Amino acid sequence: MPLIKVQTSVAKPEPSQVESLLKTLSARLAKHTGKPESYVMTAFEAGVPMTFGGTLDPVCYVEVKSVGSMSPAQTKAMSQDFCQTINQAIAVPENRIYIEFADAKGSMWGWNGSTF
Repeated sequence: MPLIKVQTSVAKPEPSQVESLLKTLSARLAKHTGKPESYVMTAFEAGVPMTFGGTLDPVCYVEVKSVGSMSPAQTKAMSQDFCQTINQAIAVPENRIYIEFADAKGSMWGWNGSTF
């Protein structure tokens, strides 16, 4: 059930750019977590009013959630990968991207009428 959700102040990019970014993030999140991509969810929200460092320059907030635990080595690798990917896709500087990693207990994540 890995999830990656991207919120950005950047005005909505072309639909093809968003689709490509979501597919890339989906595949990479599956690889980083070792979970089947069939369980990965991605989300993208553009045009969110946001500041970072007191400015309105382009910024991004990313949430990564997964059932189980992510090691410090995993989160470091994901941070590098996802920051580079987002920078290349929508031109938000890597130093203006925050990523929150959260481990979820299986009993706290529902799917298909049950929980993990």
